[in-house]
Amino acid sequence: MEGPIRAREALALTLFSLLFFLSRSSALHDLLISNAERRIDLSSHIVKVYLTLKVENAGSSPASEVVLAFPPSQVDHLATVEALATKGKRKKTTFVRLEVKPTELPDAPNDTKYFTIYLANPLNSAESITLEVLYMLTHSLEPFPAEIGQSESQLVYYRDSALVLSPYHIKQQTTFIKTPSTKVDSFTRVEPTNRAGTEIKYGPYEDHTPYSFSAILVHFENNSPFAVVEELVREVEISHWGNLQVTEQYKLVHAGARHKGVFSRYLLARLPPRVHSVYYRDEIGNISSSHLRTDSRKSELEIEPRYPLFGGWKATFVIGYGLPLQDFLFESSEDRRYVNFTFGCPLMETVVDKLTIKVGLRDQKTLLLLFRSPWTSILRPNILTLMLWGGL
Repeated sequence: MEGPIRAREALALTLFSLLFFLSRSSALHDLLISNAERRIDLSSHIVKVYLTLKVENAGSSPASEVVLAFPPSQVDHLATVEALATKGKRKKTTFVRLEVKPTELPDAPNDTKYFTIYLANPLNSAESITLEVLYMLTHSLEPFPAEIGQSESQLVYYRDSALVLSPYHIKQQTTFIKTPSTKVDSFTRVEPTNRAGTEIKYGPYEDHTPYSFSAILVHFENNSPFAVVEELVREVEISHWGNLQVTEQYKLVHAGARHKGVFSRYLLARLPPRVHSVYYRDEIGNISSSHLRTDSRKSELEIEPRYPLFGGWKATFVIGYGLPLQDFLFESSEDRRYVNFTFGCPLMETVVDKLTIKVGLRDQKTLLLLFRSPWTSILRPNILTLMLWGGL
């Protein structure tokens, strides 16, 4: 008897999944993008893409979500995908943050990967909405040549499409690529293509069907430090004596072209205000090349590796500091205590390949409410330390 019941349950689940995918596929055909504008910022080694989409509902049923498409080569390097819905015009414009989650669709062409934007309110038939999307890519600039002399500039490749990859029909679209300087060795032309100063303009292109793609390659100069933290271990110890102690262990590498691109300028760590007892050391001992500035809103710690870092060279070091616990601790109505503390990497314009967070409390009973152990580790891959909307 149990066997037939399980078979019916499995069949019902399969039918439900099929109906769900069919309904989502139907919704894809109901939406279209009347205008898409994409701005790709290649100023640093972190690729920032700002995508503005004007989405229209050409169907008869309300739509509650919009799907973004990414080629598989980009999905592996995605560090963040965020979306806002705009309301009003000019000075009265307001933004509403929307939920974005990875999703799957049946019969995805060329292993396309998807993220779904969930709208705050359903988009009714004949209505339109403007979405502002920000996504960032790590490890997406390829140094070429891979090895160069000290007197040579670093050139890198960036690969993408002149057309926005989308499951929707796009009536009109334009892509702008911003390079760090005017030194562009070569770039793919997909007419109409124009270049002025540090900007390459692709388009406008009109009436492209879903999943249209036109590969482009840009070869340009980029001498910014390719600062990559291969591994970061952050230990946050919360003491009931009124102190929050943070210890950060870094394994840093210059991921630019080998033997070039001296990483001798200061790294900037953005820390909370009222920081104290700051230290900066490596395996040899304390490093004196650091400077701390603090005000009522933030603290900034400038640090410099003990030795200049050429492309491919590595350095390990530790940063530690204390903070007043009262700045981060609050109590709820249920008489529980909470600590509101940012666990990300404080170094600006830096990619973190592997982040481990260790949180410890002296009072194990309190800790059981949160983590169920005296020390808890949280592991995250592919983390960005810069999450800014720029001009949005």
